[in-house]
Amino acid sequence: MSAHTVRFKQVDVFTSTPFKGNPLAVVFDADALDIAQMQAIARWTNLSETTFLLKPTDAAADYRVRIFTPGGELPFAGHPTLGTAHALRDSGYQPKQAGKLIQQCGVGLVELEALDGADPMHGAWAFAAPPARVTPLAEHRYEALATALRSQAIDFTAPPCAVDNGAPWLVVRVESARACLALEPDTAALAELVQSVDTHGIAVYGPHDAYGPATFEVRCLMAGGGFGIGEDPVTGSANAALAGLLNLQQRRPGARYTARQGTALGRAGDVSVHYDDARGKIWIGGPSVTIVDGTCRLA
Repeated sequence: MSAHTVRFKQVDVFTSTPFKGNPLAVVFDADALDIAQMQAIARWTNLSETTFLLKPTDAAADYRVRIFTPGGELPFAGHPTLGTAHALRDSGYQPKQAGKLIQQCGVGLVELEALDGADPMHGAWAFAAPPARVTPLAEHRYEALATALRSQAIDFTAPPCAVDNGAPWLVVRVESARACLALEPDTAALAELVQSVDTHGIAVYGPHDAYGPATFEVRCLMAGGGFGIGEDPVTGSANAALAGLLNLQQRRPGARYTARQGTALGRAGDVSVHYDDARGKIWIGGPSVTIVDGTCRLA
């Protein structure tokens, strides 16, 4: 009996330099796989996320994707959205509309566009941030937050908020990029706090100086919820949550800004944000690069 194989790619997201972004495994032609098989593959790749490409059930969509961590399925995540779009186009797929893709996933339909005129076959993509539910952190929890982050540099003039766009994060502003990079959180206190507000972790951001490498430095400190414990290299959902919160709090730094993430891990995540007021959308984008291209044996 011949082996059952499917196409497989491993891509690095939010970078054009191999091994400097956030890796993603993409399994093509996954319609015949059940949830248990998808979960088993995701556990085996042992990456933060593995995506599975399926035929769409909505006529408006180019494709359907299911997103799994080693511990469970997510309705949405940002770097898997961009990485899957890159992998699909890199495989030769022709979108229904040139320079655009419609992804069907657990939160519904997500729009993607080629970023700023980039080559849509091999260039960068941006996704329209999904709607989010925003819940301010109760003020009586501020001390617990400072304890969890082991920091007195939290900028409470921008109230910390839990933001859920399919992947929930507690978004916290600190006084500077330097303060963000200096954080050495208390893992136990962090886990207790984020679980109490039903999020995956804390997305901390701090502004760079005017001539710095980006507008903001971002770190995503995880504490369970299927993501595991530790720090995520580069996080699309958290950057989407941050962009939406900056807009809601009237603190956005302009129509466009950039974020750097992964510095503390030796990565160089490159995230771009565009407030598309004319269409009422916030675009989160960045480059991706294919690292592994081949087939995956399933049986």
